[in-house]
Amino acid sequence: MNPSLPRLLQLASPALPVGAYTYSQGLEWAVESGRVHDQASALAWIAALLEEGVGCCEAPLTAQLQRAWAASEHSEVERLNADFLASRESSELRAETLQMGYSLRRLLHELQDFAVPAAFDALPELSFPVGWALAADVWKIPVADSLTAYLWSWCENQAMAALKAVPLGQAAGQRILLALGRRLPDVVEQALTLPEERWSNFAPGLALACSGHETQYTRLFRS
Repeated sequence: MNPSLPRLLQLASPALPVGAYTYSQGLEWAVESGRVHDQASALAWIAALLEEGVGCCEAPLTAQLQRAWAASEHSEVERLNADFLASRESSELRAETLQMGYSLRRLLHELQDFAVPAAFDALPELSFPVGWALAADVWKIPVADSLTAYLWSWCENQAMAALKAVPLGQAAGQRILLALGRRLPDVVEQALTLPEERWSNFAPGLALACSGHETQYTRLFRS
């Protein structure tokens, strides 16, 4: 058995105490506005964000972060961290990645077999992808596997948010995940080779949804 597999499963587990389950990334507003109202519309919303948003910016950036940690290119880690924070379109999205990054950094310090480099703690504001990439590097998880798990974790969280907010049944959630899982290999393959000049997080619908969620009257999620 690949010795990194248990660590990969641990990193991608919903039990990882970083608070990912408290965020919907605009999906709750899409439900409130009627844009997402059933299984088909939930799948369409999540798949579009996976392929045209997260897969085109956050995913290649996370892969590059893991490569930078592996090569001890700490200035590159710092640059990518700043770029990712600058790419967050709303205050909620920025607060989300900072909270999750903070929680992951605290967790890694509490793990007995994890050596936290000084460059990691030197970042005053830590985005979540930076912490994920470091954990994947320290645990010797191949970049392709790490990125697949990162995106799967994102998809799973979005599907669970849809189950709660629409609401949908458990079987509908599994059908959504099956459909998203079929798309993941192509998204990962593209992200691993996409040159930085072609990275893009242009998703105005997501930005509007996240901004609208900030003033939504009733909410289940923090973003």
